[in-house]
Amino acid sequence: MPELHLYDVIRRPVITEKSTELAEGQNKYVFEVARQANKIQVKEAVEEIFDLEGKVIKVNTMNMPAKRGRRGRNTYVRSRAWKKAVVTLEEGVSIELFNV
Repeated sequence: MPELHLYDVIRRPVITEKSTELAEGQNKYVFEVARQANKIQVKEAVEEIFDLEGKVIKVNTMNMPAKRGRRGRNTYVRSRAWKKAVVTLEEGVSIELFNV
């Protein structure tokens, strides 16, 4: 498996109503990450990109399945499969990108 660059590990932040509540209440931030990235790579990427050395407490990852649709008998893929990472930071630390 090829080594991923830091900026290839994190694809985009996930900004939804639920992720906003997690960020405000529990100091957890949600990202879409590369499917082959592991928790250690996600932790290192978040710490390096957002300048949070040693502030990441925990990383939870989950594979989100593709959503399928139907038209009559035919099925098709509405959205592709992707991997989500929930990153927990220390108390009092925040990522400025989410404070918009």
